[in-house]
This record gives sequence, C-alpha cells and structure tokens, in this order.
Amino acid sequence: MTFAWPRRKPGLPPGQRLLTYMPRFADNPFAPPPDPLPDLALRVAHQGAPVAELDDAAFQALGPRDIVADFHCVTTWSVTGLTWTGVPLREVLASVGITTAPAPFVVAQAADRHHGHFLAEDALADDVLLATHLDGEPLGARHGGRLRLVAPNQYGYKSIKHLISLDFRSGEPHKLGKEHLRARVDHEERHPTLPSWLVRMPYRLAIPPTAYFAERSLPDPDRHGP
Repeated sequence: MTFAWPRRKPGLPPGQRLLTYMPRFADNPFAPPPDPLPDLALRVAHQGAPVAELDDAAFQALGPRDIVADFHCVTTWSVTGLTWTGVPLREVLASVGITTAPAPFVVAQAADRHHGHFLAEDALADDVLLATHLDGEPLGARHGGRLRLVAPNQYGYKSIKHLISLDFRSGEPHKLGKEHLRARVDHEERHPTLPSWLVRMPYRLAIPPTAYFAERSLPDPDRHGP
C-alpha cells in the first residue's frame, strides 16, 4: 500500500498538497463501505416527499460524458486530472422536471447513512456531476459506487459516495458537525467555525492513518478495484 503523504506542488489551491493516487478516505476509516447496491437508483424528494426515482437506464438515456477535474480533500491532499464519467446534476434534475431549485437547500444521503448538506445554488453549479465511473472504471466500494456526487470546487466531503437520494429542504440543515455549508476550495472554507490555518496541520497529520485504515476496512475482493 502506498504511503499517503502529500507533497508541495505549485498551482494547487491554498493549503493543498499533491498525492499521486486517489486513496480511499472516510470520516470513519474503520467502517467498511455499505453493501453494494444491486442496481443504480437515485431518489429525488422535496421536503421528504418523493418527486422522482431514476435508475441506470435513465442515466444512460441522458448520455454520460467524461469530465476531467481535480479532487481536493479538506485534510489538504489533492489529486489532479481525474476523469469522472457521469451526468451533470442539473441535467438529471431537468429530466424529472426540476429546472430551478424548489427550495434553497439540498441534503444528499448516502447508503452508509452519511449526509452532505448544500446550498441549492452550489449543488446546481455547472461542474457538479453524478458520476458512475472513475478513470474509465465503474465506481466500486473504494470510491463510492454505484453513484457518487462529484463537486470539484468544494472540498471532498461534499463529493458524497454511495449516493442514494437528494432532498430539497426549505430550512437550513442543522448539526453539520465539521462540515462547512459551502466548503468552497478557493475560499478555503474547511470548517464551519475554526479558521483554516488552525486545522490544516492536524488534518494533514491524519492523512496517513486515515488512508491506511480506510483501505484495510475494504473487503478483500475490493482492495484491488476502483
């Protein structure tokens, strides 16, 4: 297993350093990924009320395409030039009749019960993608299959793995924990209350053990897949 320690490189966003590969990373690195879903499925809701559900056929009909983007983890590591394959979230929502946000906030839910919270304007940005593949390979347990929300201009904790639902909410989500509501990389919005300069080094020191144990928590057959 490659030792995950990022190196300085010019041209990265403030406080970021380069990794040459994409590690598995998680808030709880000791927890295995959720059991794989038999099929791709995404529920869209408004205030908890179902609006639509999309399956793999619906995504294929929208014409998945490749988007090259960098990935920036809040713990200060970055990987550049990743090729994600999927459909822009704006197009997915338009396909079920949502052309403007019906509420100002969005809660993204993962199969492992993890949640991500967004301003609707950030979730509907042009570069936000619902991805099914990474670098030409289907997303597996390591990187968030079957479906991952990818938000390149926000820190990696907004790129929700194992995505199963999106719910538009009228009220601002509570209990964000360490999650900044916007988490914009260029603004270095790493933490909802603490200044970025204070959390950079503790976050960076957590990279090697987090990547190591997150990888070790994968089931054996998934340790060699995407």
